[in-house]
Amino acid sequence: MPLRKKDKAPWLKEMDMVIAAFTAAAIVVHLGLRLIVHAPRAAELAPLWAALALGGIPLVARLMRKMLRGEFSSDLLAGISIVASVLLGDYLVGSIVVLMLSGGATLEQMASRRASSVLGALARRMPQTAHRQDNSGRITDVALDEIAIGDVLVIYPHEICPVDGTVIEGHGVMDESYLTGEPFEMSKAPGSQVLSGAINQASALTIVAEKPARDSRYARIMRVMEESEQKRPRLRRLGDRLGAWYTPAAVALAASAGLASSDPQRFLAVIVIATPCPLLIAIPVAIVGAISLSARRSILIKNPAVLEQIATCRTLIFDKTGTLTRRKPTLTEIIPAPGFTEEELLLLAASLEKYSKHPLAGAVVEAARTAGLTPLEASLIHEKPGEGLRGEVHGRHVELTGRHRARQAGIPLPEAGSGLECLVYVDGHYAGLFRFHDAPRRESKSFLAHLAPRHGVTKVLLVSGDRESEVRYLAEQVGLTQMRFNASPEEKLAIVQNETRIANTLFVGDGINDAPALQAATVGVAFGPNSDITSEAAGAVILAASLDKVDELLHIGERLRTIALESALGGMALSLLGMALAALGHLPPLDGAIAQEIIDLLAVLNSLRMALPFRGLTDYE
Repeated sequence: MPLRKKDKAPWLKEMDMVIAAFTAAAIVVHLGLRLIVHAPRAAELAPLWAALALGGIPLVARLMRKMLRGEFSSDLLAGISIVASVLLGDYLVGSIVVLMLSGGATLEQMASRRASSVLGALARRMPQTAHRQDNSGRITDVALDEIAIGDVLVIYPHEICPVDGTVIEGHGVMDESYLTGEPFEMSKAPGSQVLSGAINQASALTIVAEKPARDSRYARIMRVMEESEQKRPRLRRLGDRLGAWYTPAAVALAASAGLASSDPQRFLAVIVIATPCPLLIAIPVAIVGAISLSARRSILIKNPAVLEQIATCRTLIFDKTGTLTRRKPTLTEIIPAPGFTEEELLLLAASLEKYSKHPLAGAVVEAARTAGLTPLEASLIHEKPGEGLRGEVHGRHVELTGRHRARQAGIPLPEAGSGLECLVYVDGHYAGLFRFHDAPRRESKSFLAHLAPRHGVTKVLLVSGDRESEVRYLAEQVGLTQMRFNASPEEKLAIVQNETRIANTLFVGDGINDAPALQAATVGVAFGPNSDITSEAAGAVILAASLDKVDELLHIGERLRTIALESALGGMALSLLGMALAALGHLPPLDGAIAQEIIDLLAVLNSLRMALPFRGLTDYE
């Protein structure tokens, strides 16, 4: 993947890591020589001189280039602090600032590598070979790039489909949910379409390739993922935004004090107390506390920047399947034919379905259990893939199948609605119809309703690759009015990019097809650890799939922002007071350094509150 123009060269990234490691080691050696060995002063200071020479000089040079470009942030003032500490002979302070700068840069670089790891995970997920069958029936393994349109391929049980194609032999089931947004495993029979990246289940399928691997659905998602990373804007961290005005103000005040008094000590005194430790230390301490608290709440923070940004998100975008729904079919409607009752149909169907492995069977059995019905004994059970389920229940012949059976028999049926359907025949006669939906989570409606009044959210959007009827059904159930359906990964990405141009966005999704959108949003949250690719693309991962955890993450982000601003602004306000005293000559450099340490301690102590549990992690019923 080509580097963006603003990206650091690879050697520069490695240099930050080396500087951080070397400086940390130098500080440890210095403290050992000073406190344990009691070495001469020159010997104990040698490691710090080395750290400042090998690490401080490159960092200060880089920061000077930023200043010449007109970029003023908190790390620029830290560079000035390094120079001031050397001039004052406080080499330990200067080395600590070097460690903070290089260590912070290293952590950010680790977070920024998520995109390449996502692409790597996408590539690793796909098989490297496919099983091609020739005219004689012989099967050989070939590389994916050797597959041509019209090739016959065999997909063994539990393998990933290598290309888009059509089934020509076999009956089975495939899990396409992470790719399409369809919530259930989909039955496959001759004539069915299959998608690259889908997971085959228990039966082998023979397909004919309709596209080469490079043009198949999965490869398209990889290309969209790469494009979304290249176009992703860099988020400005809270410390940088505050430092953008604090740094030039501090430098201007220090310079004015030095010139007005003709005393360079005034300049040094102002700079020392102006050292932005509340930005460089207090904010990171609060972030580490938030990461720790999140982990204890089953929320994994992969990119610390999301904790600073999530409280500013005013547009929330949700995928449907697995996020607002349970990714589990539920029997939602029974339509009996004349002469039959809902209870009778459910009892007969459940008596057969308890022996079936079909994706909808569990929903029928669960509905009967909820209704208090005890399944009857069944016999002569027969389930041929693609033809439905048959058997004898209490002396009656019961069959569960699809609409094709009714069309063949010319039986009038209710109009096709949303969801999946199952027809019930008793003793050869049409008895009724079951409808299934991917039911919303219990908490979905109340969670969505509280976002505007409690979190200041101005727009909630449902975006799904599922069918219009399914998306509209869910939207009605949870009280949403804005939705997009049949959305491909490319369309999801475009929707998120457009919304992010208007306001900061939070996108919540759980499928591979959500990965580009997760990366393009201001904050991307992977819902549940269902996919390594989705988890890598997101800035945060909800390990326990519950909307309660999304609400907790929102509250943790809001509390972090409050505490970080208290620490940063409070520390900066005290520093400004000290700077004024130093500028007037009432605070010499040494006293200023001591005052700054006290200010830093207060700011850090306040930031440590972030790691403590607090009330109100969820605030909806």
